[in-house]
Amino acid sequence: MRQLTAIEARILGVLVEKQATVPDTYPLSLNALVAGCNQKTARDPVMGIGDADALQALDALRASSLVVESSGSRVARYEHNLPRAWALPGAAVALLAGLMPRGPQTAAELRANCERLHRFADTSSVEGFLDELQAKTPPVVRKLRRAAGEREARWVHLLCGEPAVAPAALPDDSLVAAAAELAAIRAQQARLLAQVEELRAAVARLAEQGRHKGDAG
Repeated sequence: MRQLTAIEARILGVLVEKQATVPDTYPLSLNALVAGCNQKTARDPVMGIGDADALQALDALRASSLVVESSGSRVARYEHNLPRAWALPGAAVALLAGLMPRGPQTAAELRANCERLHRFADTSSVEGFLDELQAKTPPVVRKLRRAAGEREARWVHLLCGEPAVAPAALPDDSLVAAAAELAAIRAQQARLLAQVEELRAAVARLAEQGRHKGDAG
């Protein structure tokens, strides 16, 4: 697998997606493909690809056997060739097609977003295929470390190289250590406050006993 450009990855993801969602108009014309790439919904990031950029990317994808151009029509039409070109099962292709246009997602989100491309039995089966893609040399996807406040870790594709992920998605070890230290300080503070309250109560009892003795004398 060669490294893809962002436009190439978007085109491949859209072709796989549209094969399942609009089979009657697949393979796609250039106009339909560009419209799919530039959708405002279900796209992260939103892109503004022009015809010239799309044609340049399509030429490169055809040279890598990742895209096939249909002949015998007045309008050129394009279809993906991912399973054969990269020797991947349909489930893996569906997951990559879910990641390429939409950005990092959890396994549960991928299962929902890929439902029309491939029906996964459960989230564990999604994670199984993702683990296989991560174990490839070089890896095709990566599981990001869970950010603070997130219940699940997200996955990202590596087809365009190292992803530009926000720092919150990849917490630094020093931040984790600082959070643990702060929690320890707060726990110690709570213990000290409890001890202070106990001392105050003991002093109050001694003072009360002293008054009783004074009254008795």
